[in-house]
Amino acid sequence: MAIDSDYVQSMATQLAQYEVQGQLAKANRNQAAYKAQLNALTSLDTALKTFKTAASGLKLAGSSMLVNSASFSQEGYASATVGTKAVAGSYDFFVQQLASKSQVALQGLQDGNLGSGSLTIGQGGDAFNVDLGSVATLDELAAAINGASDNNGVKATLVRSNGQVNLVLTSEKTGADQAISLSATGNAAFEGAVAGRQELSVAKDAIVRLGGESGIELTSTSNTFDNVIDGVSLTFTKAHKSGDASLTMEVGQDQKATKEKAQAFVSAFNALMTSFDSLTASGSESGGRGALAGDASVRAIEGMLNQLVRTSFGGVSLTEFGIAADRNGKLSIDNARFEKAIAANPEGFEKLFTDLRNVLMSAYNLNESYDSYRTVDLEARAAAASPYELVLVLFDGLLDELARARGHIEGKRYQQKGQSLEKCLNILGGLNGALDYENGGELVQGLARLYDYCIYRLSDVSVSLSLEGLDEVVGLLGVLRDGWEGVNATRK
Repeated sequence: MAIDSDYVQSMATQLAQYEVQGQLAKANRNQAAYKAQLNALTSLDTALKTFKTAASGLKLAGSSMLVNSASFSQEGYASATVGTKAVAGSYDFFVQQLASKSQVALQGLQDGNLGSGSLTIGQGGDAFNVDLGSVATLDELAAAINGASDNNGVKATLVRSNGQVNLVLTSEKTGADQAISLSATGNAAFEGAVAGRQELSVAKDAIVRLGGESGIELTSTSNTFDNVIDGVSLTFTKAHKSGDASLTMEVGQDQKATKEKAQAFVSAFNALMTSFDSLTASGSESGGRGALAGDASVRAIEGMLNQLVRTSFGGVSLTEFGIAADRNGKLSIDNARFEKAIAANPEGFEKLFTDLRNVLMSAYNLNESYDSYRTVDLEARAAAASPYELVLVLFDGLLDELARARGHIEGKRYQQKGQSLEKCLNILGGLNGALDYENGGELVQGLARLYDYCIYRLSDVSVSLSLEGLDEVVGLLGVLRDGWEGVNATRK
């Protein structure tokens, strides 16, 4: 397919002689029409963003479409976070002891005991000193301990009772290695308080036995055990007494929660399709014409999304999991087929939605570029005093963007290339949509064919990266732009 440059030159000359765009001026003066389109784009943008949220939530980092869960034979002993790698099974635990913090109290101290000496606080092989002569009150002492640059995990608080003040030191973390040690020098009151300190809590590791009270010993500095069982994080909250029945944990697939995730996607997709249908409705006795009716770009986005949800990823499709579209393009879930397919091929379901999410997010980025550029285009039209000048602005912007697209292709910046060409296609779509088909006759038909040809060539360039094809479009549009400039000049 090719278009003779002489044909384009002839068309440009005719543009200088005939006012084939007379109706365009009237359309541009119709602010209400453009406001309706702007409102429609706002509605579409909202629907797209809602769908984007649902699509991005299909498989966020660390999450999964598949939901596994754990249940326990006894309440209050443990909770679990179960990932997709967890293997279904039954496990018995006996909680021998929970992890605890170190906590000690120095009793009988007064502000008057300060003024000399030092207090040494040790923990986990490290220690730091506090100069007791540098503080005047116990409140200042607590602040000095908490603010010490070499304090790696001890918190000081003052507890007052019956006129006495207790300096309580607590480890910030649990575990046997968090035990607090104390010594004092040069201050008799503090030396006596350290010697008579009261241990409120002993630093301990958590000890849990897998398989019952005499089973395999598992230890942790905290009460959370990560990946003792693949894909399962366990947090224990209560210890057993000797002779108590073990805690049984059952790990399995939570089909209800998995289906709820799939349903959230289906609902968001259907809401987006409803928005498309409303905004692009052609009009009938039962309903009015949509503000974006006839917008080929919007229809293309809708068609692309409809095609994506019918595409196979990893050798499987939504249909195989009971998720199918009706004749109106709306999705629904067949519960029986869904549950059977998930049980038979959970890995396939996971990969399907992972790949589908990635493609949908890429598609959304293109849609976002279209929507923002189209909105700006409409606002520019509504504000323009002269449609002829506006067309020149659009042509200049189009040629500038084509130049940028060429630079992106040469620089192998393919994502930016796609965005530039998308903008060019949107401008061409706007120019094509503004043609007065009813009154323009053969000339308008010729312009429409030219715009269609340029769209065709740029679509090909997006895939083939052909600079020759890009230059051909630049040449055709450059000649046409000169024709429009002639039209504008004759009207001044």
